[in-house]
Amino acid sequence: MSKILIVDDEQGIRDFLAIMLKKEGHEAVTAASGADALKAVQAEIFDLVITDVKMPGTDGIDVLRTIKEVSPETVVIMITAFAATETAIEAMKLGAYDYIIKPFKVDELKIIINNSLEKRHLRKENILLKREIESRAGFENFIGRSEPMQKVFSLIKQVADATSTVLITGESGTGKELVAKAVYHNGARKGRPLVTVNCGALPETLLESELFGYMKGAFTGATSNKQGLFEAANGGTIFLDEISATTPGLQIKLLRVLQERSFMRVGGTAEVKVDVHVIAASNKDLLAEVAKGTFREDLYYRLNVIPIHLPPLRERREDIPHLVEFFLIKYAKKDGQRTWTKKTDPAAIKILIDYNWPGNVRELENTIERLIIMTPNEMITQEHMPDNIKNVRTEAALAPMDIPDAGVDLEKLLENAEKMFLRKALEKTGGVKTEAAKLLGLSFRSFRHRLQKYGDL
Repeated sequence: MSKILIVDDEQGIRDFLAIMLKKEGHEAVTAASGADALKAVQAEIFDLVITDVKMPGTDGIDVLRTIKEVSPETVVIMITAFAATETAIEAMKLGAYDYIIKPFKVDELKIIINNSLEKRHLRKENILLKREIESRAGFENFIGRSEPMQKVFSLIKQVADATSTVLITGESGTGKELVAKAVYHNGARKGRPLVTVNCGALPETLLESELFGYMKGAFTGATSNKQGLFEAANGGTIFLDEISATTPGLQIKLLRVLQERSFMRVGGTAEVKVDVHVIAASNKDLLAEVAKGTFREDLYYRLNVIPIHLPPLRERREDIPHLVEFFLIKYAKKDGQRTWTKKTDPAAIKILIDYNWPGNVRELENTIERLIIMTPNEMITQEHMPDNIKNVRTEAALAPMDIPDAGVDLEKLLENAEKMFLRKALEKTGGVKTEAAKLLGLSFRSFRHRLQKYGDL
């Protein structure tokens, strides 16, 4: 549904056009004069304005000039008498989409209106597509055969058609944006707008104006009216990434949108109604943020209607070989090397599986891309592994396990365990060696000797 302003000093024309547009499914607003039209376009944003050229006082050309200054994205169609075609041509030069000569044919008018709205729709789609491309995650598809990921896939299918708010949680790099896109692409709103917003990328004032739009003069630099991203997503889905980064003031306004499905633009006085499916994501524990007083409890419960938690990569290690294979193929193709792909030997895969991956899938992808570039031959071996991965073993690698048929290097395993605990103790005490020694039940002298053995780590 589009919002259309009809401007004409003849009531019969206004009423006729309003009835016709409402039958076509649009929202029609009328103005009996150019002055009334100027007030309307300064208070509200319209998709289309149909205005007569010849009106007493403020004429259609004045209305057109103001619209192009205040709301340049609004499409304008001029209505003119046959004798005023020169004025209509002038209007085209000033930015009018088209003009209609009185008396006009209804079918012709409908075609011009539909074409003008289609043009505006395509322009909005192009803007959203550009945002989508810019915000696209570093890996295009989910790769996961592990039980935790299968549960996530199943949950996505269950909730995709729901209109309730979805809250996606998980550490950075686990693929929360991919989950949001999967919910969207599997749901009933697929094909409608999908708008992604990184709430942590902008300060509060800019984020508010981006989300809700603003009116001309609302703040320094607001030189024209602008629709916000909630309006751009109307009828579709908005993904609020890193929702925990929002300030308490903005959280109140987000809560109101979720409750009332309406808001006011910055500097505006008119209520804007929207039909938007909201998906939010956070890499922080929002309940902990609620306890600290940095996140509103009522907003948390409004968001957490359908929770989806993404497990960190260290909790689904069986997926690592499949992810490695996927990224090897992806980056070989990206570099144009279609005749071959890199391979990894089992020892290298074992090192990748044992590493803790604090940056999760994103870190793994970056590592594989780097290995493809840095490995001179086809086979990636353990010698090619980055030092930070090769020399650090995880707790999982040190846990009790069966001895494989090939055996284990016990000395190496114990050495890695010792280095890991020394490093962890230092991290936990902020580098204070006496305190780290106490944590490990060692004398300071013994602790210092072990550090020296490994080159002070």
